[in-house]
Amino acid sequence: MFSTISMIGLGYIGLPTATLFASRKKKVIGVDVNQHAVDTINQGKIHIIEPELDILVHAAVTEKYLRATTKPEAADAFLIAVPTPFTDGYKPDLSYIEAAAKSIAPVLSKGNLVILESTSPVGTTEKLAHWLAEARSDLTFPQQAGETADIQIAYCPERVLPGRVVQELVANDRVIGGMTQAATAQAMDLYKTFVDGALVATNARTAEMCKLTENSFRDVNIAFANELSMICDKLDIDVWELISLANRHPRVKILQPGAGVGGHCIAVDPWFIVDSTPEEARIIRTAREVNDHKPEWLIGKIKEAITELLAVRPGYSASDLKVACLGLAFKPDIDDLRESPAVEIVQQVARLGCRVLAVDPNVTELPDKLAVRNVTLAPLTAALADADVVCVLVKHRPFIEAAEEISDHGRLIDAAGLLSGQVAKV
Repeated sequence: MFSTISMIGLGYIGLPTATLFASRKKKVIGVDVNQHAVDTINQGKIHIIEPELDILVHAAVTEKYLRATTKPEAADAFLIAVPTPFTDGYKPDLSYIEAAAKSIAPVLSKGNLVILESTSPVGTTEKLAHWLAEARSDLTFPQQAGETADIQIAYCPERVLPGRVVQELVANDRVIGGMTQAATAQAMDLYKTFVDGALVATNARTAEMCKLTENSFRDVNIAFANELSMICDKLDIDVWELISLANRHPRVKILQPGAGVGGHCIAVDPWFIVDSTPEEARIIRTAREVNDHKPEWLIGKIKEAITELLAVRPGYSASDLKVACLGLAFKPDIDDLRESPAVEIVQQVARLGCRVLAVDPNVTELPDKLAVRNVTLAPLTAALADADVVCVLVKHRPFIEAAEEISDHGRLIDAAGLLSGQVAKV
């Protein structure tokens, strides 16, 4: 039924999804506004770091099942996986979805299926249908013709872990919510192409809320761990030892604290619920505030270390000190900097006037917000040798392997539990 698939957005979710369809011998047209990404993919290479993906993309492009372009073309099914950030005041920004809708509208034809995968506020799939209907008055959509609409529309969020995206796209269950039963059935038939997990049917609004609920659940539990870490610091308790002991209770499973919460999902999605239901979402809002506060709290710890150093070094100023920040990504062993608390911390430390040595084994170029005079991307060994203060922000594998060397540093702030059981600090 769906021999040609168009994937709108070739980022951390779109590209792996497009590639898995292509690996099952479906013709896939990938669309992205990033010319570099398009050119890289058409060379059989990838512009992101994700295990297994490079081999799959190379094979899909070589065998001519995957092709990338900057402009949508006719297809049988269109999947949209574009960013959904928030604006000032934590208001959802749906402009990327609206732009995607307007870009595919001219090439839609009767019998097409459109699926939104982007994490979105409740009601966004209906807005997508409205935008498409505005652009194509010659076609009918679910809000107009229901089960007999020319174009069927559904929502199907991803639920994958960066670093395991390829495996989890195949293995994990998927929640599929159509605006009609026909849309749900068609979408389920499409995802059967590569998904081994269960395909669970619901409606679009419930599917949208399901994705937000999953990420809010995670955020609330991380907030508990982060708040606990700040409490333990004040009480002079090793939070990682404490959590290890508490988790021996058969019904307790506390997560690990860190430098904050990052990534496009957990750091963003709860605000969509808060925006829709501000009076009711009290715990969800508080959890977001706790996690958003953690980087600020860590910057305070770094300021304390700098103040102590300057007190014992007469004539020195902040500009004479070097602070090594280990990790830029929002989680271990990936290159994804979206909403990363580590990037925010590096930026704030640089504003203190210190020289900052940013260390990340998966990042080859500093993001624009860190492209300032006193921030340098440095290798781990050199950073440890030169730094006056070392702050572990992300638990990357190379840092774990160098834990003994890192632990030897005189002024160390461990926000990731890298040295738990050795000299762990928060």
